[in-house]
Amino acid sequence: MSRPRIVIVGAGFAGYRTARTLSRLTRHQADITLLNPTDYFLYLPLLPQVAAGILEPRRVSVSLSGTLPHVRLVLGEADGIDLDGHAVHYTGPEGEEGTLPFDRLVLAAGSVNKLLPIPGVAEHAHGFRGLPEALYLRDHVTRQVELAAAADDRAECAARCTFVVVGAGYTGTEVAAHGAMYTDAQVRKHPMRTGMRPRWMLLDVAPRVMPEMDERLSRTAERVLRQRGVDVRMGTSVKEATHDGVVLTDGSTVDTRTLVWCVGVRPDPLVESLGLPMERGRLLVDPHLQVPGRPELFACGDVAAVPDLNQPGQYTPMTAQHAWRHGKVCAQNVAASLGIGERRAYRHRDMGFVVDLGGAKAAANPLGLPMSGPAAGAVTRGYHLAAMPGNRVRVAADWLLDAVLPRQAVQLGLVRSWSVPLESSSPEVARVPGSPKRPGKDADPAGQRPDGEDAGTHPGGEPAKGRPGGEPAKNQPSGGPAKGQPGGEPAKEQPGGEPAKNQPGGEPAKNQPGGEPAGSRSHGGRAKGGQSGSPRASGKPRRAVEAAGPRPARGGSAKPGKAPRASGAGSAGKRPTAPSGPSRSAGPPTDPGPEPPANQPPPGPDIAPGPVKRTDGRAAEGDS
Repeated sequence: MSRPRIVIVGAGFAGYRTARTLSRLTRHQADITLLNPTDYFLYLPLLPQVAAGILEPRRVSVSLSGTLPHVRLVLGEADGIDLDGHAVHYTGPEGEEGTLPFDRLVLAAGSVNKLLPIPGVAEHAHGFRGLPEALYLRDHVTRQVELAAAADDRAECAARCTFVVVGAGYTGTEVAAHGAMYTDAQVRKHPMRTGMRPRWMLLDVAPRVMPEMDERLSRTAERVLRQRGVDVRMGTSVKEATHDGVVLTDGSTVDTRTLVWCVGVRPDPLVESLGLPMERGRLLVDPHLQVPGRPELFACGDVAAVPDLNQPGQYTPMTAQHAWRHGKVCAQNVAASLGIGERRAYRHRDMGFVVDLGGAKAAANPLGLPMSGPAAGAVTRGYHLAAMPGNRVRVAADWLLDAVLPRQAVQLGLVRSWSVPLESSSPEVARVPGSPKRPGKDADPAGQRPDGEDAGTHPGGEPAKGRPGGEPAKNQPSGGPAKGQPGGEPAKEQPGGEPAKNQPGGEPAKNQPGGEPAGSRSHGGRAKGGQSGSPRASGKPRRAVEAAGPRPARGGSAKPGKAPRASGAGSAGKRPTAPSGPSRSAGPPTDPGPEPPANQPPPGPDIAPGPVKRTDGRAAEGDS
């Protein structure tokens, strides 16, 4: 008799704990498969310290294969679930398709970015939910301070060293607190010519900072922020975002090049395609984390509406603390359904919360005891070390080094603005050239713009419009650049507005060394494997399709249980293919290197270069 097959979708707090507990309970009596787009579990509560240069990225990334030795890891995103056929269809990181059969299925897909229909936010803001976004924010903030220090104009200096964070929950509060310390340390070593200092703003429509916490802890956090010079504005949010700044709901305008979006999360849309009862986007389950009427289906974490037995009529909130505990109970009940152990209902006890405000400052209420100052800081870091499933010694070593050595304020430039668009529901995996894209999938739920549109308009020193490496001029076919400009109009009558073949900067001709057949390349989409932080969301695999559009159905029919994934009204449909680059004089085909995502500018330098110089005495095309 074959062993039962258990498939777990998502490796966030809930999915990771489920896999680890099931591996221990079943003791090789079941085949456990974990489907996730990344090979690590991300400990999100410490992500602000990565952006502030305290911790290295690998410190908060725990290897799945290294800590789950008896669990099979499959890299990919679930893009369809056939409940009647007991199969999960997924797309791998390189566009390959696969199917995982199951006898028991655990949905722990977590949550995705929550966007609001505010003009300009999708184009000019960045979220803070994954390693790529944290690395981008660190580079971006470092660059803005360095550019402000070199600026002679006071207005430009003020705009570049003003940083606006929207959302005063756990994430936004920690980002503002750590960010203020990071930029102040930069300015102490390299004072600005104009004598100005960095300015951080924290906005929220709520009446106080971290309204979900005890009021005393909220006051403690706000006091620490104000002591560090953070401009805390409650009852205020962004009305409109532009390239040069933001317009606030109180009518004021703030000139800035940095807008960080930390307004919250929403459940992963994967569960919507199942056609099962929902509660505010979350899949309804019973106290045993099992979907009624589907004995083979379990759900936990942010995608599950779990009844709160301590408060009848309510559901447990979307926090990492609950997701971690969901995972343990879910694993026990899955094992019980296979005849191993007994079922148990999910019942929790509030252990309190901790918020790291940087340095020796923190706000915590362990077991309901409010604390602040160095004592809270020690409790907070001790809690994180105990809660992390790995890398404890490395994290402690980084904290010790940060206490005795200055931070390295350098920008690596590895993550570009277009790699981490806000509307993408895959912040944990940066968009890279050549990865499969999903028409309509990554579109902003509010319909602000399609995924893959140029992110060069983001305030942050990205390439200027109409410049080489910059944003293509508007009103051109397929979003192409203006005629006569370097990176100019692609050759006509080419599919998708592509440049003529056999031209340098265009697509290589077929059968040429280093070249791909035309149309075979896929452009940037992203995979997804989010995590839940404290109180952020747990991991979430995402759906992906090939660059040419939705993939064909198997056997001539659509996959059972699969539904279009464009979330919200006004989601973008198919996107035109972006031009690859300028077409110069004919010559041997050359490998143009990896192409950026559709409708994105090539990843050129942050400051647009001047006209192209030739060494053969002839003027380059587009030179005047």
